This record gives sequence, C-alpha cells and structure tokens, in this order.
Amino acid sequence: MKKLTYAFSLIALAISLSGCGQSNAHQEQTPPPITIDVANVEMQPVQSWHTFTTRLEAPKRVVLKPRVSGQIEHVVFNEGSLVQQGEVLFRLDPRPFVAEVERLEAQLASAEAQLMQAKQEATRANRLIKQKAISAELAEQRQATLSRSIAGRNAIAAELESAKLDFTFSKVEAPITGVVSRALTTEGNFVTAGQTDLTTLVSNQQVYAYFDIDERTWNKSFAGVTAEDKALVSLERLNNQGTIPGYVDFIDNEINPTTGTLRVRAVFDAQAYNLKPGAFARVSINANDSQELAIVPERAIGTDLKNRFVLVVNQQNNLEYRLVTLGERYGAYRAITSGLEQGDRVAANGPARVGPGMPITPNMVELDFNTTQFVLTPKASNSTLLSSVN
Repeated sequence: MKKLTYAFSLIALAISLSGCGQSNAHQEQTPPPITIDVANVEMQPVQSWHTFTTRLEAPKRVVLKPRVSGQIEHVVFNEGSLVQQGEVLFRLDPRPFVAEVERLEAQLASAEAQLMQAKQEATRANRLIKQKAISAELAEQRQATLSRSIAGRNAIAAELESAKLDFTFSKVEAPITGVVSRALTTEGNFVTAGQTDLTTLVSNQQVYAYFDIDERTWNKSFAGVTAEDKALVSLERLNNQGTIPGYVDFIDNEINPTTGTLRVRAVFDAQAYNLKPGAFARVSINANDSQELAIVPERAIGTDLKNRFVLVVNQQNNLEYRLVTLGERYGAYRAITSGLEQGDRVAANGPARVGPGMPITPNMVELDFNTTQFVLTPKASNSTLLSSVN
C-alpha cells in the first residue's frame, strides 16, 4: 500500500512540473512590447531660404597716404583705436613748410609794392596822355607793366596759398570716422606724397555682405525683388551663435555673363553685433512667405526604395506605416508637406529597431525647438531693423 501511494505522488509531481514548464514556455513566447521614444507631431511656421557664403566688407576703407612729402615727426594716434573724421594721425616736420610760406609772403609783399608803383605810373600816364605830355607808346608800356605786376602778384598769391595748404597737409588727418590700423610708417621716416602707405582705416558703423545668386535661382525665387523692398536677410558667423538680421540694399543692374550670377549686397549693423570686415559669413535670404507645416525629427524618417515614410503610433499603441512628402530640413528637424497632421504620434528615432505592425510601449518625449530656426525673418519689425542699421 505504501508503495502504491509513493507511485501516485511521483506521478502528481511529474504532472505539476510539466505544467510549470508549459507555463514558462508560454511566457517566453509572448515578451512584453518594446519601449520606444514617441513624439507628438507639431505644426510650426516655416520658410525656405537660400544660403550663400561671403566675406564681410567695410562700406568705407582708406589706405592713408601723405599729400605732401616730408619726414614724420610724430605718430599721434593709438593703433587699433576709433578715430573721428578730421582727427590728426601723423605730423610731418613743419619747418620746411613754414619756411616756404614765409618766403612766399615776402615775395608777395614785394610784388604788391611793385604793383602799387605800376598802378601809380599807369594812372599818371593816363593823365599825361590826355595832355599830350607823353607819347602813346610810353603810356602803353606803363599799362603793360601794370598788367604784368597784377599777374605776378596773383601768381605769388596762388603759390602762397598752395604753400599754406602744404603746411596744413603736414598734419595728416583721418578722412573718415572709423577704426585705424597700425602705423605702417613710424617717426623719422621720409614719406613721399601720394606714394607711402601710412596706415589703413575702415568705417565701423555698418558692414556689407556681397553674394552672387545664380540666374535660375533668381528668376525662380527673387525675380520680383528690388533694392527698394529692403528684403530681410540673416547672417551667420563661424561661431554659429545665433543669427544677425540685415536687409538687401543693392541689386546689380545686370547679370554677369561670365558667371551667370547677379551680385546682391546686404547691410548689417556692425557695432551692435561686433562684426569685423573680412570675416567669413553665411548669408541667408528667404524665398517665400512662412507657412504652417508638420515638424518631426530628421531621424524619425525612413527610406523605402524611393519612398520616405514614418512610423505612426495608433490608439492601440501599434506602429503603422505612413508615406510622407518631405519639405526643408531645419537642423535636427524636417518639415513634412503632406502625410502628417497635428496630433499624430511618431516613432521619434525612426524604424531602426521597430517596424510596422509591432506593438510598443510609448515613452513620450518633447521636441525642443528653442535652438532651431524655422523662419528666417527676424523677430524685430522691418522699421526697427532699418533704423538700427542706418
């Protein structure tokens, strides 16, 4: 009897163990849904624009040269400083110019004395000729002497005026307001009028950015734009720390037949943004008005042969295949022109680990648009922008 009871116990234990094995096997065949990042599709105002590379230029740039020859006595300015128009930058040795002025002043005084005498003799000759006390030939000679005296006095007066100008030019002044470079020629050096480079100056209120738009792009996107429209543009420097607003103030009057491009110029506030002439920059100009489009992460988009698609999460948290039409890319995000609507949910990281029809556990993530520019037009109003640049 004990043996029979023991046998039934073994059979019951085997059945129990077999049931546990079947239960564990069933659990292994149905794993829980995978957890993935899911983002809500959001609508944003976006624009498309064209970007061009350029170098910034100063509206005014002067290579300063002396207007008279002489030896530099003093370099007056601080290198790299802001100077005002008319401020003295170099002083030449003034003594040769002072001496020339004094010499010509003496000659002018002598010429005026001779002129006075010639006038008196000519006046006397006119009186005597009426009395027939002198010959007509002598009267004409005195009148000619008077004319020569007047011409001589005027010539010396003109030379004196030129010498005074040379004395004034011995002080080399800033022809524009701007930032001065280093002194290329220092004290003690002899400089030649119109030849020796003294320094350079660049204006610092504004900077220009010239860029070339090819003929096809111009006709397609900008054919109706004129310089009077003050079309707004955006400038980005190498440090990529935000964009700087500006506007178009010049469009060339013809397309370059050699390059097939049209030269366009934008102007920016140099002081407000510490812009330096010669700096590399990217200039962007919008091609259309803004429109509301769906925005998704670029990595959410998959490629299926020639099609682009995203995986949409339905109400049952299953993934669905959705064809989309792509718009412009904006940093880490892409605009979708068709295929998605506000409120749709998409797999934020795309089809890398998942596919259509799979059940998932959504981990909702929020898209951060704070550092992404979707609209080129600056936030400031057009009138505010123009006044700041001007």
